[in-house]
Amino acid sequence: MSTQVTIWGGLVLAILGFLAIDFFLFGRRGITFRSTVLWSIFWLVLGMSFTFVMGAWQGRDAAEEYLAGYLIERSLSIDNIFVFALIFASFAIPMNKQGRLLSIGIVMALAMRAVFIVAGAALLDAFHFTIYLFGLLLVATGIKLARHSSEEVHPERNIVLRGMKRIWPGTTVAVAVVVVLATTDLIFAIDSIPAIFAITEDAFIVFAANAFALLGLRSLYFLLAGMMDRFAYLTHGLAIVLVWVGAKMLLTGVWKVPTWLSLLVIVGVLAGAIGLSFFSTRAKEPEKPAEAPQ
Repeated sequence: MSTQVTIWGGLVLAILGFLAIDFFLFGRRGITFRSTVLWSIFWLVLGMSFTFVMGAWQGRDAAEEYLAGYLIERSLSIDNIFVFALIFASFAIPMNKQGRLLSIGIVMALAMRAVFIVAGAALLDAFHFTIYLFGLLLVATGIKLARHSSEEVHPERNIVLRGMKRIWPGTTVAVAVVVVLATTDLIFAIDSIPAIFAITEDAFIVFAANAFALLGLRSLYFLLAGMMDRFAYLTHGLAIVLVWVGAKMLLTGVWKVPTWLSLLVIVGVLAGAIGLSFFSTRAKEPEKPAEAPQ
């Protein structure tokens, strides 16, 4: 028990330390395209590198489970970013204030996800049949995502925000944005956390994958927020991934899909969706008129 507490405590302290680095160093000298690219690469490499830690500590299976879970959470976070951009636009938040509000929202989202993960692990441990409910939820979500890829976001309809306004009519715009960001992320977690539970039921791996996926979300946001149109098929790719992991859960009693196979499917589908998105948007770009000869 004491060993588990030490391990969990070490992970939490490490994540908090990395969050502090992100919050206090990123954007300190201004937010530029170059800085967002470099920071995004750094956080991606850091998250992927934890695979080797899991491999050295718990072996190859745990490393594969973490990597597959991390890739799912990281790719779903890209979809979250586009929604966050719409939320900021809805509240008319200027660019220079978005980073701070996003930081607070990330911390709240991480705390709520931790509670959600513990509850999900307890449910699976006490009532194993809930894995089939999670599977059905993911398949239904994937189908819905594929059919309504351009569904609009209406922050003003957020239930938590409406409840806060009744209790505290003077709710500031900043508080309202943070509440909407955090609760919106929690809604996304209802899809993403069952998805990673299809890969592993180890709560430590689930939390680590979620935490590392949230690290650097600010730099990724500023990098991708203006490129929404270039990811035309990402939503469809995420829909396929959710249906795949949902089907994997539903087949648990018949066939335990190897983690390496799930990893290949996830990487292949996401790489294909991103590649197809860039190819299609590039093909639609108008050609520059040829310059007249001098």
